[in-house]
Amino acid sequence: MSTVLDLKILKWETEEKQAVLANKEAVAMKVTHMPGKRIVFCTFGSLGDLYPVLSLAREMKRREHFPLVATSPVYRKIVEAEGVDFHEVRPNIDVTDPEILRPAMDRRDGIRYIVCDLVFPSLRESYEDTAAAAVGADLIVTHPVTLSAFLFARRTGMPWASVVLAPASLYSVYDPPVIPGVPFAKTVASFGPFFHRWLLRAMASLFEPLWKPFREFEKELGLPAAPNPLLWGHSPHLVLGLFSPILAAPQRDWPANAHATGFPFFDHDEGNTQELQEFLDAGEAPIVFTLGSAAVGAAGDFFQQSAEAARRLGRRAVLLVGRDPRNRPPRELPPGMITVPYAPHATVFPRGCVVVHQGGIGTTGEAMRAGRPMLVVHYSHDQPDHAARLTRLGVARGIARERYNAEIAAREIEILLQDRGYAERAAELGARVRSETGAITACDLLSCLFTNSNSADSLRQANCSIA
Repeated sequence: MSTVLDLKILKWETEEKQAVLANKEAVAMKVTHMPGKRIVFCTFGSLGDLYPVLSLAREMKRREHFPLVATSPVYRKIVEAEGVDFHEVRPNIDVTDPEILRPAMDRRDGIRYIVCDLVFPSLRESYEDTAAAAVGADLIVTHPVTLSAFLFARRTGMPWASVVLAPASLYSVYDPPVIPGVPFAKTVASFGPFFHRWLLRAMASLFEPLWKPFREFEKELGLPAAPNPLLWGHSPHLVLGLFSPILAAPQRDWPANAHATGFPFFDHDEGNTQELQEFLDAGEAPIVFTLGSAAVGAAGDFFQQSAEAARRLGRRAVLLVGRDPRNRPPRELPPGMITVPYAPHATVFPRGCVVVHQGGIGTTGEAMRAGRPMLVVHYSHDQPDHAARLTRLGVARGIARERYNAEIAAREIEILLQDRGYAERAAELGARVRSETGAITACDLLSCLFTNSNSADSLRQANCSIA
């Protein structure tokens, strides 16, 4: 099985690269003056999936290009508020709905739910929407879960960059991730390259039957079967790892065209209220409790337990509870605590003494930038891996969500507060992350594609609708 899969991956990569070289030889041009380019950024998921690409779109707009963000309708106002063009891409669902977020955050079944129940049923419609968004485009940028955009880029041969938001999406057998739902996941992550090569192949083989809808549509488009896109769906032109190399350094088995750019932070003031500012100014640094923009839909009693932990410690607290009223602690909070539906992490985290969060990549990046110790209460997906990486850096402690309660939280936070080494290491790490230029670095790399890409009008205007 492994030999067949290795040959399949090699064959696919070779064919993709040959197609790119053929395009370059046929119509490549050297650009001495670069006029504004049309760039389509495709993404799907929570604000943690939107904000990084919106940061790149903002930077490309500053450089006088013409970015467009193609994603779920619920994000139209956020994108257009930046003066960036927006195009709806189905499925037409509210990805901020707790009824969707709860199953999506399941430790064992979350990824299957997202791909099989949310993405696959609308794959053809999503492809049509992506094709419409890409008319006249010079470059398409895809996200790991925008599978229709992955197919569209392959079918058209247009210049294409793929982004990965977290190290786990650039799976390295030399720096393997902690995989949620795997028994003894931390121990398994310590096994060597030989084992993880086998594990990758085993996962691809195990989950292949679930990909039947994708394979049927791939064949309908006249494309050869690619290796599992969630594991190997990277562009042959450019792969942007939109995270700090401090979190995960580049590895020798990454694609040769892959780069860790640093986090492309999206700074904004949405939710930064006067009430919150007055609270932050009124006393000692609080503990900040948040579940980001996805796990907050599966909060359960997290905020109730968190408020009790802060009370036991005699500490002030900010609880970013989201917009679901069920997340608010049922009892009246004691003095020195405040609940806020939403606030920019870049505003709140630096004012805290400890950040308690779910370990999503966007929240992780902001907590690293703030330079504060962390308690990572991880749910699923890449979150256990981030908890493990932050723990190895000496800036965090980690605990699975199902084990989280007031007693354990108070004990873990107390350790973070009493051991000054956590604060010192976090402050040093924060200074290093703040010195990175993620959005600028990523956009510099994207700009390099313009000087080497196929710019033929016939390609950009091609009718790529489903035959």
